[in-house]
Amino acid sequence: MRLRRLAVKISVSLLALFGLSSVGETRRVNVSIPTRGMPVIAFAAGVEKGYYREEGLDVQLILMSAGLASRALIGGDVDFATVGGAGLPPILSGAPLRFVFTTFNRPMFWLISKPDIREVKGLKGKRVGVSNIGSGPDSLLRELLKRNGLEGGRDVVILALGLQANIYAGLVSGAVDAAMLAPPFNFMVEEAGFRELVSFIEQDFVELQGAIVLREGLLQSDPALVESFIRGTLKGFRYARDNRSGTLPILASYLKIGKELAAKIYDAVRPAMTLDGTVTEELQKKALEHVLKRMGLRESPSLERIFNYALARRIRAELDAEGWRPGP
Repeated sequence: MRLRRLAVKISVSLLALFGLSSVGETRRVNVSIPTRGMPVIAFAAGVEKGYYREEGLDVQLILMSAGLASRALIGGDVDFATVGGAGLPPILSGAPLRFVFTTFNRPMFWLISKPDIREVKGLKGKRVGVSNIGSGPDSLLRELLKRNGLEGGRDVVILALGLQANIYAGLVSGAVDAAMLAPPFNFMVEEAGFRELVSFIEQDFVELQGAIVLREGLLQSDPALVESFIRGTLKGFRYARDNRSGTLPILASYLKIGKELAAKIYDAVRPAMTLDGTVTEELQKKALEHVLKRMGLRESPSLERIFNYALARRIRAELDAEGWRPGP
């Protein structure tokens, strides 16, 4: 009897130590998100449809700018970050981070300007708002300007305004003349009379968004957590990708918008979703190109040092073998 009680105590201690749970209990996981909406729809669906809870996780999606998210991840203040291109500069600078999942491989940004600016070259001498200097939108903007004979920071003033809501407010208030905006803000300012200069989703740029970025050491120190989080995310990804009618209410709720606008956003960016949460080596290289140029680097670490989709591919194969399909 005493041995049985001892065994129970040991089991309870191990559950507490590793954050595992008995029925009804979950492990809290803090995840930074740079925005609410389609870039993080896989994670939102994972929460709303209970896929993370099925994995024993209580996932908290915490809104913070992409630049701050990378620092929070490095510092251990969050377990995972869902940044995209903004996660590459820290890695290229030596931060021990790794991409293990990617929802989108094309940029979901629109360059919107005041109505009197009719082309990209018309931005010379103007101010353009982005989230953060060095972020994915910032790198995309600078490459676009270069293709049009302009240099960001010299010919065009680039201002870091933080979250999308702040960038939107900056454009509407006149603090900036143009802005890199994501849905729903791009549609909102267009309705207010502002002009779409470029839809990056229709360009030949490769931009990773809705990614899972983690500290490299977590793959060794807590592989069970990483696997559970990727599995829950992949289920949410499949739901969002294949169930339009079920995803629209989630998107509308997260963005606090009507279903009609949610449908417009979904249909505009759905083509940019990856097939299975991974990207090919060719696309990995393309995603790095403009970031390397922006940072003035001629070489980058090996792709294996930046990307590791092995676990995502294994989990996908397991779900396929189980015949798993997203529900209604």
